[in-house]
Amino acid sequence: MAVLSHHEDGAVVAQTLLLLLTVSSSLLGAVVPALAADPPFSCGPSSTAATQGYAFCDATLPVAQRAADLVARLTPAEKVAQLGDEAAGVPRLGVPAYKWWNEALHGLATSGKGLHFNGAVRSATSFPQVSLTAAAFDDDLWFRIGQAIGREARALYNLGQAEGLTMWSPNVNIYRDPRWGRGQETPGEDPTTASRYGVAFVKGLQGNSSASLLQTSACCKHATAYDLEDWNGVARYNFDARVTAQDLEDTYNPPFRSCVVDGKASCVMCAYTGINGVPACANSDLLTKTVRGDWGLDGYVASDCDAVAIMRDAQRYAPTPEDAVALALKAGLDIDCGTYMQQHAAAAVQQGKITEDDIDKALNNLFAVRMRLGHFDGDPRANIYGGLNAADICTPEHRSLALDAAQDGIVLLKNDAGILPLDRAAVASAAVIGPNANNPGLLIGNYFGPPCESVTPLKGVQGYVKDARFLAGCRSAACDVADTDEVASLAASSDYVLLLMGLSQQQESEGRDRTSLLLPGQQQSLITAVADAAKRPVILVLLTGGPVDVTFAKTNPKIGAILWAGYPGQAGGLAIARVLFGDHNPGGRLPVTWYPEEFTKVPMTDMRMRADPATGYPGRSYRFYQGETVYKFGYGLSYSSYSRRLVSSGTPNTDLLAGLSTMPLPAAEQGVASYHVEHIGPQRCEQLRFPAVVEVENHGPMDGKHSVLVYLRWANATAGRPAKQLIGFRRQHLKAGEKARLTFDISPCEHFSRVRKDGSKVVDRGSHFLMVDKHEMEITFEV
Repeated sequence: MAVLSHHEDGAVVAQTLLLLLTVSSSLLGAVVPALAADPPFSCGPSSTAATQGYAFCDATLPVAQRAADLVARLTPAEKVAQLGDEAAGVPRLGVPAYKWWNEALHGLATSGKGLHFNGAVRSATSFPQVSLTAAAFDDDLWFRIGQAIGREARALYNLGQAEGLTMWSPNVNIYRDPRWGRGQETPGEDPTTASRYGVAFVKGLQGNSSASLLQTSACCKHATAYDLEDWNGVARYNFDARVTAQDLEDTYNPPFRSCVVDGKASCVMCAYTGINGVPACANSDLLTKTVRGDWGLDGYVASDCDAVAIMRDAQRYAPTPEDAVALALKAGLDIDCGTYMQQHAAAAVQQGKITEDDIDKALNNLFAVRMRLGHFDGDPRANIYGGLNAADICTPEHRSLALDAAQDGIVLLKNDAGILPLDRAAVASAAVIGPNANNPGLLIGNYFGPPCESVTPLKGVQGYVKDARFLAGCRSAACDVADTDEVASLAASSDYVLLLMGLSQQQESEGRDRTSLLLPGQQQSLITAVADAAKRPVILVLLTGGPVDVTFAKTNPKIGAILWAGYPGQAGGLAIARVLFGDHNPGGRLPVTWYPEEFTKVPMTDMRMRADPATGYPGRSYRFYQGETVYKFGYGLSYSSYSRRLVSSGTPNTDLLAGLSTMPLPAAEQGVASYHVEHIGPQRCEQLRFPAVVEVENHGPMDGKHSVLVYLRWANATAGRPAKQLIGFRRQHLKAGEKARLTFDISPCEHFSRVRKDGSKVVDRGSHFLMVDKHEMEITFEV
């Protein structure tokens, strides 16, 4: 990487870096000369199935009819062979083999089985890990990321480097506990944010085309109430989550409901978790009654990998393999990630535990999705996505989007005396210190593929500071041994000091929960020693998926600024540098609460969201937690000063409630009369909507993007009501001195409602308060 003069204009610096990366990526092998293979498909014009006039090849027929025709032509053995993530081909019918398991969490990944980077394409765009992208609070950004990933998947498929287009993403579980190793994969702790992320990402991934053809198939995982890997001897494979109907309805299930109802996701994946004694993948109330019945899933239900086997082997829920298969299929599962159902379904039929009709039902759902992907319409290169090829992967637009996503998500947590942004002309030298400063692999988190390019923070800073010197200080983020004297000496001799610290997949990942919220090993003592040795307050950049307790840094005046940069993807180092040197005005907000170390006394196995003061249980998330925080949900600073206020609001037409009886609630719920949302009904709910307008102004000195968060507060937080609930957000670009008015659509049935202990949704009569910051507007809901 060439070192650029610190006198260059920031925009030129960024453009030059991107140009260098674009050139170097071809040398890294993003696209190499190779002969493209043919994609797998059925029903070509000369195929036996097409020439015989089989109905499953007739694209003019309804998908369900075509799928049923194909399933009816399969032998029992051929049917059973379709029940695993690696589905066998049926040569006599021209049906190719298919691989269902493909990952697209924040870019195409090699962790599934169907995507390959060994042909004409050797890499794909790696966007930031989801927890950072969520911090932008930007539906359009999330949609565009999903769309870019979907286009790259289609291109890979057209080139014969993908054996499937079913993407087992996104992960929309609620990040309930800060120690969870997979929290980094999720949009955070708030149901509204996770729901809107899921909808936007799914729409982008599947293609927002008016045509019935799916770009790819999205699968929202892992339903439901899953956020434990391995804690205190309890593993995700044998954990039975005890969850109230109230918490299921207002916390754990909403993102999955939104994925299916609003996003039209074509798949839901069930978790390993047991839910109140029943494994999720054997839970007919969840899979059939709720997901397919109440929410109307048009698609298939997949298991997490080996979840069916685990029902017998770890959970001891099923006495035999055949019982496990029967329980899963009858509950509504369609496909097993693994081979367990393929191995034992035939015996389950022979033993009378399932019928062939049970298998047919699952296969109808599976083949219907494959038909919606165009796999039975002849050569897919002739459909609306057929023109996508190697030139549509790692495009300049996708690279730019990866940079935008990273810098838009970065959260400024501390900026004492306005130490940031740095003036590059005033930075004669910089010490870049930390195990996360020059580690390309760390930037892309988990569930990743080979990125188009990689810019570490060190490389990013070198683009602005000619004399930038680097020491890791620790061999890894674990920081078991620290070179404290050496890094302190470098800090003392440098004009400015940048510390790139945090976590890695060795501390937080799938299968690995944290036991502490503190920075690992000797990181804290190393940071403090460097801060003591430096000429001026140092700048701390945290690369983590989840929250950490950095109270020591927050309160230390020798640490002048703190940034959280998540796992920022392939362009992460450039994004960090652009924020540090003021070429991007930070506007990210935390999508999770940052708790103190004290919170680790709370068992991860306690699934309750609401606090219980009588036992000292503090509750979880900004909605219910009653305790001290390091940083609150939604917190984030900027280089500009913004103001926000509610300037007007309509009112719901409560005359529509005339004649509608209210429900007097039990004394335990304060005896407040409420309207049952189910009784109000969809038509009245739609007619009750009204607008609210928020004015936001950028008082300068810099242009920037700013997210406005609107909350709902009830008249009191008793009887299980949240302290407040996020009900809407909008991201707006504003020039310095500019103001804008943003209109929010308020639905009383959705936004004023709360969930009772029995899981029913009600809207209390009386006052409700719209909130933006400390500014409130009272809305009365009664005739």
